[in-house]
Amino acid sequence: MSLSRRSFLTWAGATASVAALGGLSACAGTGGSAAGQEGDGTIKFWSNHPAKSKDVEQKIIDAWNAANPKTPVQLIDGGANYEELAQKFNAALTGGQLPDVIVASDVNWFNFALNGATAPLDDLWTKAGVKPDTYVDTLREDYKLNGKHFAMPYARSTNLMYLDNAIFEKAGLDPKVGPATWQQFAEWAPSIRKANGGKPVLAIPDGSNYLDWYFQGMIWTFGGHYSRDWTATFTDPKSIEAGKFLQDQVKQGNIAVSNDAVNQFATGGASALLESTGSLTGLTASAKTPFTTAYLPGPKPGAATGGAGLSVPAGISEDRKLNAVKFIDFLTNTQNTITFTQATGYMPVRKDAEADPAEKMYLEQHPNATTAIRQLNENTQPQDAARVFVQGGGKRIGAALDRITIGGEDVATVFAQLQDETQKIIDRDIKPKLSN
Repeated sequence: MSLSRRSFLTWAGATASVAALGGLSACAGTGGSAAGQEGDGTIKFWSNHPAKSKDVEQKIIDAWNAANPKTPVQLIDGGANYEELAQKFNAALTGGQLPDVIVASDVNWFNFALNGATAPLDDLWTKAGVKPDTYVDTLREDYKLNGKHFAMPYARSTNLMYLDNAIFEKAGLDPKVGPATWQQFAEWAPSIRKANGGKPVLAIPDGSNYLDWYFQGMIWTFGGHYSRDWTATFTDPKSIEAGKFLQDQVKQGNIAVSNDAVNQFATGGASALLESTGSLTGLTASAKTPFTTAYLPGPKPGAATGGAGLSVPAGISEDRKLNAVKFIDFLTNTQNTITFTQATGYMPVRKDAEADPAEKMYLEQHPNATTAIRQLNENTQPQDAARVFVQGGGKRIGAALDRITIGGEDVATVFAQLQDETQKIIDRDIKPKLSN
């Protein structure tokens, strides 16, 4: 039985109160009634501070608190990454005090919404006077389930290729123009390695640092996918071809899979880097030589959107939800999304941000910051369900990719095991709930 992503989301909206994918409580807010968690008016914001953004988050919160003393925001560390924050929220659903706002990543927002853990926001937007059409359409619609939205865009990204200007020029290449395809990357690699003393051309984060996200664009350019609808496709010959290409480039020394790829590139240990646009500001400050950002290789689409939005727990009072939405609207308004993105490298989430005179000047002075904005419309597509909708998908895929790269295991064998594991979860946890 096959079901399109759109059809599934329609079905999911009708069953969102059922714990379909495991892990989360089917009844959001079981840690206490809404009335019992009314609190003192303080809005508790759980964040993992994407791209080390704690200081800029607090700066924006301070401005909110000065203007809204009756509903001040308290910034609370939700964990070191998206996964830790999701685990903390999951624990609160089963017996703790719920926050008012949480950072919800591209992987976990769907499971929260599906299980009724987070609230639909559309009616709250109307009550709060939020204008959802002011958000970038693609980013806003990433959080849509059965006609309702379950998050608001916040720290949004695509993955980029970062190119060391000096090394590429030494190799006779224009650093302003990245490789058009992965095959062209392989052709360029020997001259780039020679220009950098034999060091790897491209550093890529390992499986514990979202290699599953970065590889997704590569597998698409080979004609493969992690899944199509609700059928895992890791054993598709084109998917295996992409995996073998990645493995072969690692064996040849052209690609280095690293637990600190950003630092490897910043210190000259690689001539290029595959990383989130959220690393742009930090790299601009730390890289020892100038670099240029480029699209991921094609054929298009060759990159996935990613990052995180902001969600509101379903199990808090309506007044708390309304205050939370008002704060999110403020946190992501035009001026604040400009402030946040300039401090981190993420993409502005409001349509009119690029027209702001200060932002226009910033983008003219920092052309690397425009790459992700342009790539969003020209070189991306929605992520595969096997990564973002199947429980534990990203972690499972990342571990498999570590096995074929760092471990050097046979690609077909590892992908066959990944295929079997993924399809079993789909067949066990999702398909029984699908209507024919």
